[in-house]
Amino acid sequence: MSDVGSDEFDDERSKLGEYEGDRNEAGERHGVGKAVLPNGDVYEGQYENGKRHGQGTYVFKNGSRYVGDYYQNMKHGQGTFYYPDGSKYEGSWVEDLRQGHGVYTYPNGDTYDGKWLHHMRHGQGIYYYHDTGSKYKGSWVNGKMESAGEYVHSNHRYKSNFINNYPSGPGKYVFDIGCEQHGEYHQTEQDKAEGEWGELASTTVLKWIPKCITGLTPWTPLKETTALETEMATAEEEAGN
Repeated sequence: MSDVGSDEFDDERSKLGEYEGDRNEAGERHGVGKAVLPNGDVYEGQYENGKRHGQGTYVFKNGSRYVGDYYQNMKHGQGTFYYPDGSKYEGSWVEDLRQGHGVYTYPNGDTYDGKWLHHMRHGQGIYYYHDTGSKYKGSWVNGKMESAGEYVHSNHRYKSNFINNYPSGPGKYVFDIGCEQHGEYHQTEQDKAEGEWGELASTTVLKWIPKCITGLTPWTPLKETTALETEMATAEEEAGN
């Protein structure tokens, strides 16, 4: 059913754009239809009680495109978003946000395959570097490398804990020839020239301090002990005594 030429839906057309498709008894968009929104965006897919709901394709006037599930007008479920810069996200959505497991392909060819929360990399994931073939495997928090992780290169790998995207503290380089170099990274802030507004810009400088070379050994990442964990451990010891 189309509202083109119908006086009954003139007001709706001015607010929601042109629509051609199914409606329910209340006159709401319901079923399968195509809408051209006032801003030039186009949606074609399923509706329920006036809202995008179910499978659909939404094409933005800037060239972006979303193909996937909708729930009450929001991207929700499984879907693929094609961005105007050539990047692409394919995976889970929750209330219009990348959330759950998904794969993001960046314009330079890098990819991230892992968990997302509120549009950011969060949880376990792998970031692949297209130009070098290297990858990072480990934990992410609010879009940054945090906690236990490892960089994997063509002939060696580095295992450590990470803070704010950088390795920090004890770690080790594991070489394919069968040996390891143990040591630790120290992070320092180095000032740069003043910015446009007079503020001092700074950058993180890493310093590797080697300690020893050994054969291959198992490695367990450092884990910060919370107050609750300490309290529970103490209680268990007292119970054992």
